[in-house]
Amino acid sequence: MTKILGVLGGMGPAATLDFLAKLQAATPAARDQDHIRVLVDINPQVPDRNEGDDAPGPVLAAMATGLRNGGAQVLAIACNTAHAYADAVQTASGLPLIDLIETAAQAAKATGATKAGVLATGLAIGLYRDRLAEQGIEALILDTESQAEFMGLLYRIKAGDRSQAVQDQMSNLADRLVVAGAKAVIAGCTEVPLVLEERDLDVPFIDAGAALARRCVEVCLG
Repeated sequence: MTKILGVLGGMGPAATLDFLAKLQAATPAARDQDHIRVLVDINPQVPDRNEGDDAPGPVLAAMATGLRNGGAQVLAIACNTAHAYADAVQTASGLPLIDLIETAAQAAKATGATKAGVLATGLAIGLYRDRLAEQGIEALILDTESQAEFMGLLYRIKAGDRSQAVQDQMSNLADRLVVAGAKAVIAGCTEVPLVLEERDLDVPFIDAGAALARRCVEVCLG
């Protein structure tokens, strides 16, 4: 039986719409009725996950509960950093969560890479280190100055800037990880694929959101 998917989104809105497009594209469908039913809470009012405090937890938990009450049977979070509050989401809703970080780590493993570069926020980097280690992969991250540059880019993308300058700067950051030894690069923030594609790199590019979309389709279609 097809399961109803609940998506916690809005972090940010453009990234959530990108995820939903990938979810639709990943579904083998010949007609409308072949697609999975998706309930989405696009809530841009979730406190900034990059502040590193507990404020997002209760908001995400309430979103998860609302999706469950609306009929969702399984959940996904269209934000890497928000997975730091995954326990609150699952505890509040009682529903299984398709883990974005774990799914991306498995996708990195499938490339055969033993070292993977991670473009992500500070909080998400810690999550990726753990998940990649479980797959026998070493996580490579940007140096302090480059990480600050990445965060600045992230907020520019959230503000709607997808200019060539932003694309070039993000590509340059990914290249720095490759030079450091990365055999694959993970877009560990859902804004990254809005300005960076696999053709921009010489190594496999793991779009965590796209990997999550494929996994959601597998789970929901059984």
